[in-house]
Amino acid sequence: MTTETDFELDIYFIRHGESASNVVAGLAAGKNWDAAMTERGHRQSVALGERLKEDGITFDAIYSSSQVRAVETTQDMLKGLGTPDVDFTRVDEIIELQVPSYRGVPRDEVYTPEMRLMREQLGKWFVPGDGESEKAVERRFSNWLEDEVLANPLLIGNGHKRIAIVSHGIALRCLFHNILEFQDRFIRRFALANTSISRFRFAPTGWFPVSLNDAGHLRGGIGDITWEGPLDITP
Repeated sequence: MTTETDFELDIYFIRHGESASNVVAGLAAGKNWDAAMTERGHRQSVALGERLKEDGITFDAIYSSSQVRAVETTQDMLKGLGTPDVDFTRVDEIIELQVPSYRGVPRDEVYTPEMRLMREQLGKWFVPGDGESEKAVERRFSNWLEDEVLANPLLIGNGHKRIAIVSHGIALRCLFHNILEFQDRFIRRFALANTSISRFRFAPTGWFPVSLNDAGHLRGGIGDITWEGPLDITP
């Protein structure tokens, strides 16, 4: 008989496919906060679904950021899986870090030497312009995950379940910082490719990382890694 101490939750954290903001270099934040995917982004997302289908993966629940590029990624992933009509939940709490006043502004105009020093000193507590700190993103993402997923009786205490969460580069790094407790200066210092899978297992004994930035499905010109460096804002 399954009890609340007899469960295993396999979570596939997925970054969205390449978006229009990803391909415009040199901006502190994408001009369009809700940018759609590029054609390559759509191909990447379908390839993700096909890879999951080939691996025999099915999901008990699927959640997507409410931003367009994440929704489109989820829809294309489901097409690749051969299940285009499967429902998924759109979630505002797992959208990307937002800095409205930086949208479309050249990075060099924003990140002066003084700004860079302040960011280095404050780490995840640094608040860029009129936007969010990485700590704020970590808090909203992790609170949602705990309240809606890890406390969900349909998922926890009910044997083995597998779920997908489609989100964004910086938002996912902030969450991984919360889970893995690495130094906050590393939040932006590892790559997450478009449509990459970072797989974690949650069980009664806690969190277990299985893989990070698995993008083995990206082949044939659809897989160049697009990622934001230490001083970028929106992936």
